[in-house]
Amino acid sequence: MADLITVLSASGVARLTLNRAARHNAFDDALVAALNEALAAWSSDPRVRVLVLDANGPSFSAGADLDWMRRTVGYSEAENLQDARALARLLQQLDEFPAPTLALVQGSAYGGGVGLVATCDVALAVETARFALTEVRLGLVPAVISPYVIAAMGARACRRYMLSGEVFDARAGLSLGLLHEVVAAGELAAAGERVIDALLAAAPDAQRIAKRLIARVAGESGAAGRAVQREELSQLIAALRVSQEGQEGLAAFLARRAPRWAGKGSS
Repeated sequence: MADLITVLSASGVARLTLNRAARHNAFDDALVAALNEALAAWSSDPRVRVLVLDANGPSFSAGADLDWMRRTVGYSEAENLQDARALARLLQQLDEFPAPTLALVQGSAYGGGVGLVATCDVALAVETARFALTEVRLGLVPAVISPYVIAAMGARACRRYMLSGEVFDARAGLSLGLLHEVVAAGELAAAGERVIDALLAAAPDAQRIAKRLIARVAGESGAAGRAVQREELSQLIAALRVSQEGQEGLAAFLARRAPRWAGKGSS
């Protein structure tokens, strides 16, 4: 069974469905490559009016796949950089996708899964969804996803959640700006259809121009500046993965033990 299901409807709704339920839709290099390929094909397809990103199973995305993480422990910095660049390209393609994008979050999203949500134009989630940016607990940082998460949630919220790795619920995600709407589990599909109908009612060329306008007015420094930023962040996470803390954090996580720096805290 495919890890990614791609469907394009007659009305122009392109749907990317993460289909690794047994793995909590965690992504590895193969899934990242499949997403990049699908996004590249659909971004130039004039039939696509709306792109929907959703998932099967109880989780939206648990972030990086455990087996992939085990492989990266032994990667060189150059190999980690290649992986980071692929993820950076995926997020860039979602962020710059010409048609409107909609994330339908039916379950929890951690790490890179939060990045996927933050990169979409509109994000709806069920009230039971949970979110976390846990990279610092592994001796890493959410480098590649950081521009999109900070743009969605703001620097102040990220100072807490990127530094602590705490879990926050859907209502907090709504108040922080990561989400646009929170609904009961049984209402997500209907809420998604309402947003899709609203997006399809708008003029497609105007929507594409509006997306570019928003990016420019929001203060982004243009394609060249963003390309430099993506490369710097890819190099940062690649270096951290082979650093002493990164290796210890990943080893502790995979061995299900506390890392050396973990303290008991105070009561």
